[in-house]
Amino acid sequence: MKLYRHAVVAMSCRNEFQLHADSAQAAAAACAAATAELARIEALWSRYRPDSIVSRINAAAGVAAVAVDEETALLLDYAAQAWQVSGGLFDITSGVLRRAWRFADGKAPAPQAIAACLPLIGWSQAHWEKPLFRLPHAGMEIDFGGLGKEYAADRIATLWRARGIAGLINLGGDIVATGTAGHEPWRIGIQHPRRPGELAAVLPLVEGALATSGDYERCLIVDGKRYCHVLNPFTGWPAGELASVSVLAPSCLVAGTLATTAMLKGGEGADWLAAQGLRHLVIPAAAD
Repeated sequence: MKLYRHAVVAMSCRNEFQLHADSAQAAAAACAAATAELARIEALWSRYRPDSIVSRINAAAGVAAVAVDEETALLLDYAAQAWQVSGGLFDITSGVLRRAWRFADGKAPAPQAIAACLPLIGWSQAHWEKPLFRLPHAGMEIDFGGLGKEYAADRIATLWRARGIAGLINLGGDIVATGTAGHEPWRIGIQHPRRPGELAAVLPLVEGALATSGDYERCLIVDGKRYCHVLNPFTGWPAGELASVSVLAPSCLVAGTLATTAMLKGGEGADWLAAQGLRHLVIPAAAD
């Protein structure tokens, strides 16, 4: 078996597939299936596409309920569970904060801009009774940005396992391994959040998922203060005590949710992850 690599841009990031296959044709077929699945999920849930179910739900906020398909219903159920387990910190209605936080502008928002968003945040306000989902107030919205890429990685892994493909799926840093075909474990480097070009750890991975949430790739630095893109739905302000959190879990969806939640829990994040019984790496914001 030979190792094949393929890269594709989707979901606003660079994605890479590595897999062991008997032929270039078999590898190409596996990568084509992965790319098609990425495109399908992006079309279904992207908030940038006016025809997506997410856009239709958001457009109907304060007006009407929207009937959703079974797959979207599964993700809404998961979002409800994640909201509960996280104590409300993981909330798919918090995407409205991007109206205040425009990281490309190079400046922090005025407190009034953040305050204006807060009444529009809160999973507890949503009405979810399968198959109907409704946001009660105009201006509210949901965003699967914290779930979609991780779900896509898991879906591709499911497709590959059904085909007997041993490989590594890397969707913008969200990673799933589906075996090694008898080769050495995949070696996954975790970037040090404060030392460019340096790894904080290297983890062997045969099966399962690794997700990292951090303050170093998408952030805003103003007058020496770093503002992370992971935003607290209760305050509207960024997480600040941790530089990065990496979590190993059976699924990428779970790993990503727990990593983001731990970032928002700050100093309590490491203990909270330990209580979940999953391997993790937490690096404080003060690390240098």
